[in-house]
Amino acid sequence: MGITSLKSEHPNQLRDNMDNINIKHLFPNLEEGLYTEMVKHGTIKHVKAGEALLRVGQTIRSTMLIIDGIVKLYREDAEGKEFSIYHLDAGQACSLSMVCAAKHETSEVLAKALTDTTILAIPLEFMDQWMSKYKSWYEFVITSYRNRFEELLKTIDAIAFSKMDERLENYLKKQVNKLGANLKMTHQDIANDLNSSREVISRLLKKMEAKNWVVIHRNSIEWIKN
Repeated sequence: MGITSLKSEHPNQLRDNMDNINIKHLFPNLEEGLYTEMVKHGTIKHVKAGEALLRVGQTIRSTMLIIDGIVKLYREDAEGKEFSIYHLDAGQACSLSMVCAAKHETSEVLAKALTDTTILAIPLEFMDQWMSKYKSWYEFVITSYRNRFEELLKTIDAIAFSKMDERLENYLKKQVNKLGANLKMTHQDIANDLNSSREVISRLLKKMEAKNWVVIHRNSIEWIKN
């Protein structure tokens, strides 16, 4: 992705680790020849939690498929306030990087790893070749576009039509399903994801704590509601 802090693996290590990862399980229904090319031409990269994968203005030379972990895509205003776009989990692809790479445009969004993350980077030239060579890759790309667009619509609908207490409850339940009951995140982290303020989130979390839904710890939140 052009970020020098990412740790890449050598080709032999890549082939060995791809066998262990079971790429067919993560990305099912692709053609056999495509799996072979993904292993041959792709690069496994490891990212620590909190590290950047994309920055605004960055030239995108490859698209990223998530092997393990969670990646957040977002924008920032002039004051550094975040607007969350969507999250990527294992088995998903970054549609925005696909679009920018295909159109030879620089990134207009930021992406960072929320957990320790492993990605498979596919160079642009192979992504283009596979669109015409493999029907399953074409369908995978189109499906990725549609799924990320639907997630963005859900974000917009939640902001426009849902009360913040409902959004916070749904958000916490979703995070618990992904990460477990003990969520290592600050009130500001949650506010950024919900496009709100830390003060509002803190007030609502205290109400949830009074209802015995959560226990608030320093830099973490424990979900205890049955």
